[in-house]
Amino acid sequence: MENRTVLVTCVQKYMGEAIATKFKTMGFNVLTDDRPLVSQSECEALIQSSGTIDVLVVNLAEPPKSSPVQVIENDDWDTLFKVLVDPLMYLVRATTPQMLERKSGKIIAVTSAAPLRGIANHSAYCAARGAQNAFIKAVGIELARSNIQVNAIAQNYINNNTYYPDRLLSDEKFLDHVRKNVPTNKVGSAEETAELASYLASEKCKHIIGQIIPLAGGWVS
Repeated sequence: MENRTVLVTCVQKYMGEAIATKFKTMGFNVLTDDRPLVSQSECEALIQSSGTIDVLVVNLAEPPKSSPVQVIENDDWDTLFKVLVDPLMYLVRATTPQMLERKSGKIIAVTSAAPLRGIANHSAYCAARGAQNAFIKAVGIELARSNIQVNAIAQNYINNNTYYPDRLLSDEKFLDHVRKNVPTNKVGSAEETAELASYLASEKCKHIIGQIIPLAGGWVS
């Protein structure tokens, strides 16, 4: 993996640190950014300043802002799409030209399994994450003939500082919820997501295209 460069966005959130750490152990040149990245100009400037990007890991996160559908706030809906959906498009759009020119590249989005099953009172969050997944699926098909592999890791019940922080792992009420809803009876480790990302980024992975890969302990079958 030497001389290959990976860019990991929003590294301080969600799966950023685990994935960046894994890629460093693999010998990648790891570039990270810890800004929220919500504007087109920020996303495009980041891609331009990063130079050659062999692997783009789009790691975006925002709390779900739960509410019954009848009282969804416009601001909450707009925020979820502004933070999760728009930057994904901006980053992928800005990175694609250089990958097309080289006819090689990997794009990995860390999304969510929530829209694959649906969660009551989380319809706005499911809508935004579902838009991410649909975008990745279409882009994956579009870029496959140019030797660019685009996929998403759609996770849930994975230890991370945004949705399932360490403090929850000792909360008995939460653990009871996990035992009732997750077939593995546990919250998965961040390292497992990082391992999957490392495989998708590797030269061994050539035939996985436009997939939304659930990593949720059987919560999505």
